[in-house]
Amino acid sequence: MGNPSGNKEREEFADAINRAAFGNERVLLRRRGRAVAAVVPINDLRLLEALENRIDLVDARDALAQANKNGARALDAILKELGV
Repeated sequence: MGNPSGNKEREEFADAINRAAFGNERVLLRRRGRAVAAVVPINDLRLLEALENRIDLVDARDALAQANKNGARALDAILKELGV
């Protein structure tokens, strides 16, 4: 006969997607009253990814500056030392 609560859950999930996609809302998904995930507008996701990429770039530049300051070793030398 089907699962009536499953239909309700599908409807609520579809509503969350619509609210994020068309209403530009961030919707928390909860399990037993505890937030476990979120449905966000695609532009929010793209912004988060751009921020993560920016942070990675800053970290890479910092690491390169540190290597230039302290001296760097060639990967081949490190692998040889490790026996790899």
